Amino acid sequence: MNRRYLTTPIYYATGDPHLGHAYTTVLTDTLARYYRQTGAEVRFLTGTDEHGQKMQETAAKKGLAPIELADQMAKSFEAAWKDLNISFDRFIRTTEPEHIGVVRAFLERLWSKGQIYDDVYSGWYCVQEERYWTEREVGADRICPDCKRPVEFVEEKNYFFRMSDYQERLIQHIEDHPDWIVPVTRRNEILGFLKKPLQDLSISRPKSRLSWGVTLPFDPDHVCYVWVDALINYVTASGLLDPDGGPDQPGFTDPGNSWWPASLHVMGKDILTTHAVYWPTLLMAAGLPLPKQILAHGWWVMGDQKMAKSVGNVVDPLALREDYGTDGVRWYLLRDMPTGSDASYTPQRFQARYDELANVLGNLASRAISMIVKYRDGIIPEAAGAGLDVEIESTLSAVTEHMDALRVHDAMAAAMDLARTANGYVDRREPWAQAKDPSRAEDLDETLASLARVLTVLTALFLPATPEKMTALASQLGLKSVPTFEEARSISLGGLRVEKGTPLFPRPDQ
Repeated sequence: MNRRYLTTPIYYATGDPHLGHAYTTVLTDTLARYYRQTGAEVRFLTGTDEHGQKMQETAAKKGLAPIELADQMAKSFEAAWKDLNISFDRFIRTTEPEHIGVVRAFLERLWSKGQIYDDVYSGWYCVQEERYWTEREVGADRICPDCKRPVEFVEEKNYFFRMSDYQERLIQHIEDHPDWIVPVTRRNEILGFLKKPLQDLSISRPKSRLSWGVTLPFDPDHVCYVWVDALINYVTASGLLDPDGGPDQPGFTDPGNSWWPASLHVMGKDILTTHAVYWPTLLMAAGLPLPKQILAHGWWVMGDQKMAKSVGNVVDPLALREDYGTDGVRWYLLRDMPTGSDASYTPQRFQARYDELANVLGNLASRAISMIVKYRDGIIPEAAGAGLDVEIESTLSAVTEHMDALRVHDAMAAAMDLARTANGYVDRREPWAQAKDPSRAEDLDETLASLARVLTVLTALFLPATPEKMTALASQLGLKSVPTFEEARSISLGGLRVEKGTPLFPRPDQ
């Protein structure tokens, strides 16, 4: 069975979504739509991470209970993803009773296997990152290496996961599966990280300091470390683990009804270590399969800084959407960032990518449909000629190859190149000249039929990135829906009636 279980990270619910969040989610959505185009059954998960010290402190500053802040932010993220036409199948919240039950069952399993022990921890703690650092890592200035904020010295009882026991097994898995982490630069980063001895992982916080979290099943005075709680959401949404399963029960549902293991975890590179080290070792200890693949993309930067709420340099994707439309924002995100690398946002680059949509794809659609209306009364003619068949087939193959390799930006470039080729075809064939010469009626039919076919193929190719506009274009072409890649190869268009529509990608001032 061709099934794909795709996940974004669950976003920390202390602030509204920004361009970085939008990129991760649109990228995952594009892959999900592509897999559906190829006939796969897809489960697409996103959601919000709602426990932890930052949530507790942010809520207090706002005069809210943590759950009230969590409710507000969950609504904000879910609404934003609907506005950006994100086709998620499940929106999870870590405050859901089902997830809390699964976290407790997961921890109970580790505890019963002897994978968790208690000890006293003394060290430097960063509230912003919600993690501990060593003396060497914080240096003489006592600054968090990640967020550059001051850390505080903490001494307290914690529970620890025996993560160090799984270091060699994890290294072996990465080496045996070269494509498990992509791109290769991120894989190499993790292998470099694993050259140093792996420390055991603190998985709890005392309720005397932090009450907002999942209570440990074996100690009511401690809550689960937020990152452990958050990572388990992927299992919760898969339906694999029974939240009512205790240490003497296997805790599995019917494997045939479960989506686990995940086909692909998608995330920014800043949280790769948690997904490629913490998460697989936790799964190994629990006796659960590892995710099949991890894609760690780059950062959106402004100048030389990562775009982040804490820095105050975020771009609101919904504000861009108001001027350029949902698909304009989606196209920019996918087209301008090479998958896996960093990209710099500027208004000029955004405009250039939008102009590409309008002047290449939008212009082709307007020209072709207008000429079919003008020269053939809106009816797509039958034609025996091959037209752009060779270019269409090579592009379908290229896009499939790029998407399967998670090179989404290359797939989008190949699709746009086909639209450029089709515009060149119009200029070479000069249908306006063919229409003036009755002896060239068959040539004109071939030109118009070829343009209708290439537009139909383009609706399939662009659908994962620009679903709203490609659905509209398919309707203008007389199609009931956007075809799959296979349908686009052989679809019969002769006799369909086309209709002019409003410009697909109008200028913001129009």
